[in-house]
Formats: sequence, C-alpha cells, structure tokens
Amino acid sequence: MPELDPVTAAGAGEDLPLLRDAAREAGVIAMRYFGKNPQVWMKDGTSPVSEADHAADAYLRETLLAARPDYGWLSEETADDPARLAARRTFVVDPIDGTRGFLEGLRSWCVSVAVVEDGRTLAGVLECPAREETYWALPGGGAFRNGKPIAVRRPTATVEIGGLKQLIDLMPAQWQSRLQRAPHIPSLAYRLAMVANGTLDATFVKPNAHDWDIAAADLILREAGGALLDQNGRAPRYAGEVIRHGALVAGSGELLAVLAGVIAGLDG
Repeated sequence: MPELDPVTAAGAGEDLPLLRDAAREAGVIAMRYFGKNPQVWMKDGTSPVSEADHAADAYLRETLLAARPDYGWLSEETADDPARLAARRTFVVDPIDGTRGFLEGLRSWCVSVAVVEDGRTLAGVLECPAREETYWALPGGGAFRNGKPIAVRRPTATVEIGGLKQLIDLMPAQWQSRLQRAPHIPSLAYRLAMVANGTLDATFVKPNAHDWDIAAADLILREAGGALLDQNGRAPRYAGEVIRHGALVAGSGELLAVLAGVIAGLDG
C-alpha cells in the first residue's frame, strides 16, 4: 500500500477526532435501545433493522455532513445517492454492525465509521459500547483499542479461525489438526477487530459483505499488522460504484496466505 502524501495524511488526521466523537455519541444513542425490545422491520424480507439503527444513522449523517458538507455519504441505513461518486472523500458508515446480535442482547456489535478517498480508508473507528471498547486507526499510525496499541496474534501451534465451517473445512489437511473454529460473531466488523487485537488468528468472510461492514475494520486490521484480501489476493476498495464484495479472508503471515489460497479456488 503506497504511503499517503502529506496533505492527504493531514486531512485524515483531522477527520479522526470527528469520527471518534460522532461514533461515541452514536453508541450512546444505540445503547438507549439495547436490551429494551426496540421496534424492528425486515429489509428485503431477511435482514432486520431496528429503530436504534435509524436513530444512530440519523445522528451520524447530520453530525458528520454538517462538519464535512463536501464529503459523500454511504451508509447501510440510507438510500444510496450516486452523487457521492463525485466527492473526493466519502463517509462509509454502519450505525450498528451486527444488528441481529444487538437484538439478541449480544454485546459484540459496534458503530463503524470510516473516511474513504480513492478507494482507500483514511480513518477508521469502531465504537463498541456494550463492550466498552473503541478501536481506531490512521494509515501509518498504528491501531488502537481504548488508547493502547494492538497487534495481530503471533503464530502458535493451535490456530483459531472464524467464518463458515464449509470454508474452514477446505483448509489443507496439514492444517486441520491445528484448527479451532471460533464461535459465531454476528458483527463482521467486530470479528475483524478480534483478528486485529489478537483474539482470533484469522477469519473467512462469506460473499456479500458491503463497504460499510468492513471499511473501518480493514484499516484497523492493516495497522495492527494484518490484512483483508479478496479472491485475487488484493485489498478491497471502497466507496466506488460497486459496494458489495465476494469472499474475503483476514489474518496475517503464512496463515493468511493459506486462507487466501482457499478462496482463490472458489467458483465466482
């Protein structure tokens, strides 16, 4: 990944406090509904969205665009406006990543907020209020949880992997005896943060992740020493015309290369 020019880097640094403050307040808003049976609707008949999602999204949209009116806006809970493609920078937002878990009373959900320019994440924040955790990163600046640096897990004899069992079962035979499958984490962003902070070694990501699920967590993982890769072994790009991704893998070192080989062999 090429280094940022000084002007871009300075702009990213200016955006981070804005993202952190806005994500923190959005987390406070979401917590008002957590465990209190908020009203729920179904999107496309299969995906739940709650009044908590809408409330947090409205706050983020109003606050962030008031501060940066020239930025584009891409959010899971806002109808996509192609006008964002003309913006130099775009906010990429999921007001509650892991809504299913949120509604079930699980604590591993988060507010995901990123700024993207030219397909790359320039600043990323994950606010996880039910766990009292805040993650953030800037390119070249390291990744942090609650102000302390984080890093991916060093290799050990046993590896813990998240994601679909069907994909884990495709790992090479010599790895199978070392594998331990992690419990399901409904929030993809939080699962990637777990790889970044060393709680998980790696994870598969099934097809159909959207930009808002991964843009912030991608940068946090990268700055923690890991990477998120697609079926071609490349880092995803964000806030373009296509906002949906195929199979992905997240991790580091030799293990990441093995996972990348698994999805490289998938159809589509």
